[in-house]
Amino acid sequence: MNLRLVKKLQTPMIIVNFKTYLEATGRKAVELAKKAEKVSAETSVFVGVAPQLADISSITKSVSIPVFAQHIDPIKPGSSTGHVLAESVKEAGAVGTLINHSEKQLKLSGINETIKIARENELISIVCANNPHVSMAVATLKPDIVAVEPPELIGTGISVSKAKPEVVSGTVSLVRKVNTEVVLLCGAGISYEEDVAAALKLGTQGILVASGIVKAKDPYSILCEFAEAAKC
Repeated sequence: MNLRLVKKLQTPMIIVNFKTYLEATGRKAVELAKKAEKVSAETSVFVGVAPQLADISSITKSVSIPVFAQHIDPIKPGSSTGHVLAESVKEAGAVGTLINHSEKQLKLSGINETIKIARENELISIVCANNPHVSMAVATLKPDIVAVEPPELIGTGISVSKAKPEVVSGTVSLVRKVNTEVVLLCGAGISYEEDVAAALKLGTQGILVASGIVKAKDPYSILCEFAEAAKC
């Protein structure tokens, strides 16, 4: 675990994944990041954003909140056309990266190598996992953060903390058996402030959210509600 960097992270935390939504692309990505920064300043809750790779640089030049890449590849500098280099996202201003999101999955060996590369480049690793046992397996690899996200609930508006609370509580229990330091996040379908409160009550330390914020009519207001719920 990158303890020096993780100590800079406050919990509870909210990470907003911009995915490839047009509402969070280009200039709109910068605008959304500014709203996230405003919420963080007003509520004192840690809020980070994970924009598309092309938007990392413009966002890091516009806001002071942490920016994460959506993905890096387990590669070294060289002849890997089309891949994402850890050094490049760091140079663009990212402080960390998502790894193994359900929409960009890796094999366990690839996850392990990517965590190592992130660590070598002093990037915070957020590894996504789709069930308690996978979460436990990746926790043994000592990432900085594990986010449990059952893929069948992603983007549905049905939160894992409500539909499958046993997934969250089971993940917390299994992960803590092998790693007492890793930060645990809950994702998939987070849509309402009560989803946030429920996730934290089940033992997680924050949320990974996407469409619930990005596709909202008023992302700022929803994010404010999420942040206030996280403080309770």
